[in-house]
Amino acid sequence: MTTPVAGGAYWDSPWPAEDGGARRQQVPVGHRGLGMANGATLVVTHRESPGTTMVVLRDPGEVYVLRHGFGPEVECWVEQIDPISLAVVRRSPTLAAGPMWPGGLACHADGSLHVVFGNHAHRLAADLTVLVSVTLPRDRPYNSFVVLPDGNLVTKDFAGQRPGQPVTPRAPAEVLVLHPETLEILSRLILPEPSIARLSADGCDVYAVGDTSLLRARWDGRALVLDKDFVAPYRTLGGQSYGWDAVIAAGAAWFLDNGEGTECYNGSFTGGGVATAPLHIVRVDLATGAVTLTEVCGLPGGLIANPPLVDEDRRIVVGFDSSNGVLAAFDLAADGTLQPRWSRPQNHAAHLLLFPDTGELVSAHHDGERMVEEVVVLDISTGFELARAASGGPLQSVVFPAAGFAGDAYLTSFSTLTRIHGEPVR
Repeated sequence: MTTPVAGGAYWDSPWPAEDGGARRQQVPVGHRGLGMANGATLVVTHRESPGTTMVVLRDPGEVYVLRHGFGPEVECWVEQIDPISLAVVRRSPTLAAGPMWPGGLACHADGSLHVVFGNHAHRLAADLTVLVSVTLPRDRPYNSFVVLPDGNLVTKDFAGQRPGQPVTPRAPAEVLVLHPETLEILSRLILPEPSIARLSADGCDVYAVGDTSLLRARWDGRALVLDKDFVAPYRTLGGQSYGWDAVIAAGAAWFLDNGEGTECYNGSFTGGGVATAPLHIVRVDLATGAVTLTEVCGLPGGLIANPPLVDEDRRIVVGFDSSNGVLAAFDLAADGTLQPRWSRPQNHAAHLLLFPDTGELVSAHHDGERMVEEVVVLDISTGFELARAASGGPLQSVVFPAAGFAGDAYLTSFSTLTRIHGEPVR
């Protein structure tokens, strides 16, 4: 066994990985918001960019984009782009990927970039030359990864149904710990159930939303070990389906259920839900494993493929139902219960983005009649709409936004790459 690198996890930047980091809190640290509440104008720049999954930031001015092809079996690549114009500065070689499902890209503290896509993992230099590539053991997609404090990578295979592919029985997920330099497998753990969601981590605790329970495994420096004392079944209602990615915040794991049906994405999730139980914000207490379900809107036929957002400072939790077109916020009480704060009709499906200093919540709305995706900036406290503009893309985004270096943000979809910023009043 090789020795893991020392010195930490992610590169020190405002947005080194999807959702901002392993806890998936969807907030940048120490960077100002767009300034919409101060009367700024929302300015949009966009370009066609098919197969775009996410944007990550390294040093100031270094912006990287993960893209992929389409089909059952695909290849992927990384672009470095101009942070303002979005023009491609350089492109990696084409990278082997495999079974199609959006993967992940992160800027590691050792200076390299890591990609997990399909059943392959790659390590790239900052200039996008390839340093290491490996094939992962299962012939199925591995849906991204998280980085642990000692620098090791943790990934797992995806157990969900893929668009246009035959329905196959779901197998229990296998979690891998990879050495960040060699991508050698350091540890393997088969979970007791399948998992569709992406992994989350808090320190050396790794969380996987299984298709019936939230599972926790702990990395002890040599092996990833399932925490058998942590029991958190969340799928307890008739007509309820599996959950997606978990946010680790305020002493709990938070995720949304009723993910069944996302494989039928046709450019939008509107009206695509199949669950008969209402969609819920699921809260799992990390100390006790206690599970609380809170309905987002109370309607049947709900559907999501992404996580809620937790504003720890304001004690507000935001959830959504992409099939029924509802975005809603709740007050978080000291005992962990949620009370309705505001709700609005909005066809949002992507990951969210919050600027903590201004309380600006960056969301989206898909107009299915015009086939236009709009970026919508809200005040998280009131739900008041601060700004709205077309993103330049026709498809509903189901992937990842990112904060920019200062007063801007990037939005991604399977068709378009978009930058937004606030133009101050002069």
